[in-house]
Amino acid sequence: ALPRAAPRAAPVRVTPSAAAAPVASKFDKMKLKFGSLPKADEAQSGFSYDEFESAMDSYNVKLSIGDIVLGTVHTVEQDSAIVDIAAKASAMLPKAELSVLPVDTAADYLVEGDQREFEIISNEDENGQRTVSLRRIEFRRSWERVLQLQAEDITVMSDVISVNRGGCLIAVENLRGFLPGSHMAQRQPYDDLIGSQIAVKFLEADQAKNRIVMSNRRAVVEQQMREFAPGEIVEGTIQAVKPYGAFVSTASGISGLLHISQISHDHIDDVQKYLELGQPVKCMIINQDKEKGRISLSTKTLEPEPGDMIKNPQVVFDRAEEMAARYHQR
Repeated sequence: ALPRAAPRAAPVRVTPSAAAAPVASKFDKMKLKFGSLPKADEAQSGFSYDEFESAMDSYNVKLSIGDIVLGTVHTVEQDSAIVDIAAKASAMLPKAELSVLPVDTAADYLVEGDQREFEIISNEDENGQRTVSLRRIEFRRSWERVLQLQAEDITVMSDVISVNRGGCLIAVENLRGFLPGSHMAQRQPYDDLIGSQIAVKFLEADQAKNRIVMSNRRAVVEQQMREFAPGEIVEGTIQAVKPYGAFVSTASGISGLLHISQISHDHIDDVQKYLELGQPVKCMIINQDKEKGRISLSTKTLEPEPGDMIKNPQVVFDRAEEMAARYHQR
């Protein structure tokens, strides 16, 4: 007998491999997530799903380093703050980027809900978060104010932060400036100046080098110069005698030059013959130099008679105001 053939195995049905599923868009995921909601009639709404998705994409703002954005402080921590800048992730504001001034804690400077302008200073990290800064905006705006004040030659009141052998470190529009000891008006800087305010004018403001140099002497001289208009009478003493004239020190500390040609109507060949150190004199101001803080003086215009400064200088001193009035009436 022939052997019985083995039963035939059922044929295996081979199905073609399924095509790769399309990647779901952001809006597809939204439809899956909220699929249980009643579906709106696109025809009645006048706005299709595709149009809505396109509109959503248009609000995906592209941010770059250096951009200035309006943000809202969401959370304030000890050393940082979280800021909502209307991006896909909140931004980080570290304590070092809070201000150009020293900050102990972020809570000392910010309150939750504050709306401020922030500068983007980093690209997105792996979580989509960026770093923002307030300090850089403050720094830039402080320099704008400093350069404007310098251009207008404004006198500013500055706080003294610290003192060293070379001068003072002062605050100028929240920036650090240097006041050399040689540009103090009356004295060298001492520790008791720390915390006080001092009037200063600009000597140098270089944003590229982040350098500000100020002068207290210029500010004081400018104020004093307002009291020394040409034609006014000043009283002082002879401070130094030179071949070309004499320097007169006034009570306000301003030094004036009494040139040899302005001493008398008569010819003078040797100043030391007629003026001596410590001698009191009254002079008329004929010019002023605000940059050097000096005034040009004349006793010649105050002589009752030509040659009186040589023959009888006391008469010139006693009648100075009278002769000045006559001079102005001419």
